[in-house]
Amino acid sequence: MKGYRQSTLLICSILTILALMGPVSKLSAGENQPWTDPKNALIVDAYELNTIEWNAFLQDKRIAGFISKASDGLPESFSCTGDHAGDTVAHCKTMWRKYAVSRELFQTRRMLAKTNGLLWGAYHLGRPGNPIDQANHFLDYADPQPDELMVLDIDGMDTTQFMSLDDAQIFVAHIKIRTGRYPILYTNHNTAQYIADHRGTYPLLSRLPLWYARYKPDVKGTFPLGNWDSYAIWQFVSSDNCSEKSCPYRVPGTLTDIDVNVVPMTKIQLAKIWPQGDLLPAKPLPAPDLTIALASMCSGPRQPLISLMIDTVVTASTPPSTKPVEINELNYEDF
Repeated sequence: MKGYRQSTLLICSILTILALMGPVSKLSAGENQPWTDPKNALIVDAYELNTIEWNAFLQDKRIAGFISKASDGLPESFSCTGDHAGDTVAHCKTMWRKYAVSRELFQTRRMLAKTNGLLWGAYHLGRPGNPIDQANHFLDYADPQPDELMVLDIDGMDTTQFMSLDDAQIFVAHIKIRTGRYPILYTNHNTAQYIADHRGTYPLLSRLPLWYARYKPDVKGTFPLGNWDSYAIWQFVSSDNCSEKSCPYRVPGTLTDIDVNVVPMTKIQLAKIWPQGDLLPAKPLPAPDLTIALASMCSGPRQPLISLMIDTVVTASTPPSTKPVEINELNYEDF
């Protein structure tokens, strides 16, 4: 019996160490400053307060696309009647004029960009409020054409400022129903990590191509991240890391507050996939946490050593035997 207990403790110790070590290897997309490769296409994204001198801007032949901010939360009120969330009627009218001017700017920029051969896209900044109304607002504002990219922008997880992830799922599903295509997802690392870690809860968000905001020279150790093997677009320049003295990349005709993005492909390759619209393949969910399971096994009643080892290996490595079910906008809430 003494030898049996010693063997059991030894195996538990080995298995615990393996559990704490995690997977033996993990692939990662570790590109270092891919914007320095002249073959990689660049994309500018802008909102209404970014100034652009188009004659100079169009001289940069690496710029392949332009993504413009379209809608922001719920639409402004035409009539300025009823509840304005504390605003006066005069302020409401000012906001409506601002909205009308920004939409005219959006349409003008689209005409200039597409006339000059740039790919065009539009994003909606998700805010608290009815996600279906926000999706309809985006589609009415941006009027996305089949050759144009659609984006849902979730800037963070503070639901007092930004759309909740649950509402984002509804937004995405409604866009799919109305257009036949999914948007891509723009977000930062912390939000992307949370979605990836909870991809069983967010089966749509976690499978949208990722527009990844990261203002560092590389993405080492970031990917794979849930269903994301890599980024679709990497926003590497913003006002956070670009100044008069230093900037990873300067676009002519713009100021230091312009956002610049890179894609790991040429302009020709980007044009072929630009409108996007599909979900990424779903990967199996991670195995249960072995640390918790082993703590229970190794502190409870002893079981035969062979049974202990087989149970652990099966739990950790056996793939699901059932065929994955395709998740779509009609059934995603069932998962």
